[in-house]
Amino acid sequence: MLGGALIAVERRAPEAHGEPAIKVGTSTHSLTFGGLDRSFRIYRPATAARRAPLVVVLHGGFGSARQAEKAYGWDQQAEAGGFVVAYPDAVRRSWNAGSCCGGAASANLNDVGFVDAVVRTIARLTPIDSRRVYATGMSNGAMLALRIACESTTFAAVAPVAGTLVTACPAPRKMSVLQVHGTADPRVPYGGGPGQAFSLDGKARVDGPAIPAVNATFRAANGCAPPRTTVTGTVTTSSAQCPGGREVRLVSLAGGGHDWPTSPYHATAEIWRFFAAHPR
Repeated sequence: MLGGALIAVERRAPEAHGEPAIKVGTSTHSLTFGGLDRSFRIYRPATAARRAPLVVVLHGGFGSARQAEKAYGWDQQAEAGGFVVAYPDAVRRSWNAGSCCGGAASANLNDVGFVDAVVRTIARLTPIDSRRVYATGMSNGAMLALRIACESTTFAAVAPVAGTLVTACPAPRKMSVLQVHGTADPRVPYGGGPGQAFSLDGKARVDGPAIPAVNATFRAANGCAPPRTTVTGTVTTSSAQCPGGREVRLVSLAGGGHDWPTSPYHATAEIWRFFAAHPR
């Protein structure tokens, strides 16, 4: 069954003489979750600390772990920052973020539980700093990152790029949140409402709240102070400081579309800088 009760069986690789069981570079791994064999990729740089931070990168709808690893520059950022990166693969190339998108949502897969299981599996393979576990994602992956912020206690911060909240979120977790979104995104409109279809059959379509409203939801959940706004060229940053050293930030890119920004706002570098500043 794709829905219903979910059981995770996390396959373990033994450690020899206390050394990490994950090799330097990219490796592929699997676990059984919800009766399905699921896969994920890990990039471990030679610079990784003994108890390294972990960043989980969630590919967009109709993407893949391999595509996300090549496209967004996280391996290179991991080398500079000394952290481990995980790239999970979705079922049917889509994540169940709520009302979107594709087969995963239709089957009501527990993708939040799967991502949590990926983190637990990696922590058994190599020492991970549990206070510095983070999630980011693009598009449908960003939507899942926001759902994680609603439902998971594993993460210190999330950073969705070009995604919105498409699930009920009555009690968001207290964690730092960085949203990155283009104001001209045709597929996930900045002002909310239905966007252009992701697929030719028109079935994969987002209809969610406005991006500033999502940001306000997480500011309220974290008990943040009123946000302060700065404008640098086409980049508008609204940042709210919150109790416990948390922060809720929205970066709005004037004229930006549905993509992973690299200029003038370098999303990967800025997201890592945000993560590094916000442990749990």
